[in-house]
Amino acid sequence: MGTEIIPRAPLKDAWLTEYNRLQPLWRTVQESSRVFLPISISRVNQFDAARLDVEMSAMLKEQLVKVFTLIKPGLLFQYEPELDAFLEFLIWRFSIWVDKPTPGNALMNLRYRDERHVPVSGNEVRTGLEGPGLSVYQKIWYCLGTVGGQYLWSRFQGFSAFRRWGDSEQRPLARHAWVMLQHVEGLYKAASFLNLLLFLYGGRYRSIIERLLKARLVYESPNMNRSVSFEYMNRQLVWNEFSEMLLLLLPVLNSALVKKFFSPFSKGKSNGTADDEAECPICHSLPSIPFVALPCQHRYCYYCIKTRSEASRSYRCARCNEAVKAIQRQRSS
Repeated sequence: MGTEIIPRAPLKDAWLTEYNRLQPLWRTVQESSRVFLPISISRVNQFDAARLDVEMSAMLKEQLVKVFTLIKPGLLFQYEPELDAFLEFLIWRFSIWVDKPTPGNALMNLRYRDERHVPVSGNEVRTGLEGPGLSVYQKIWYCLGTVGGQYLWSRFQGFSAFRRWGDSEQRPLARHAWVMLQHVEGLYKAASFLNLLLFLYGGRYRSIIERLLKARLVYESPNMNRSVSFEYMNRQLVWNEFSEMLLLLLPVLNSALVKKFFSPFSKGKSNGTADDEAECPICHSLPSIPFVALPCQHRYCYYCIKTRSEASRSYRCARCNEAVKAIQRQRSS
């Protein structure tokens, strides 16, 4: 039997026909796969960014308070809510309002993104970090919710506490306002706790304001080189452990033994002189009420030897290191 030979032209036409038939199906698969890439932003980075912003505000506040310290002490104490709101407004004005990250977000490579206008399909999606920043309305509402809301709440709480709305002898209107204030505070804390649970589960919005405005923190750059120096941290840990070791060992050391060990290296005074014998070896002054330690007969101040012997039953003489059995007032010669 001979081998059947298939012509090349019909085979090529068959491949082209099959390719043209599968091309619409392949395009459909590609279109359906062009969905928004799910990304996971580190929750620790977001919390660290918020903490860094708080520390930055505290540093600015400390420096501003030092400026007015010499003018009038306590001048800014009564205007503390206004000062906090002013510093928060400055941080918002030079960061979020001009489409820049806050100091904490910049250190953690984070930025705010408007989740309402995130591309969910198309060729513009590459890393999942694409998306526009906050709109003007979102920025304004963010300022009103964070800066203005915190200021009004702190002032209202201070005013109600100063007026003593919670006292039982207050008018019914003040009492109702105080109860309503407590209810609002409780509801806000419950909502914040619920938002925290949702944030720990999904990692999207760390505060209620961000959830309401659909302002999500995403990475500003897909690639970031982090060079962290642990030199200062290691030095701090070493000194901390060294200080704790000294605090543990110093009460155990016998001061009399240490003085006796270093006494041969002391200069300016010779051991066993009449002046040294006359002085109290504890306070190094002439005893006003001289007492002697038994059985070594060395002179002490009454209060010095009494406090040492009462504090430790196994107290030893500071001169000869002999155990002090009792004390006796020195007889006048």
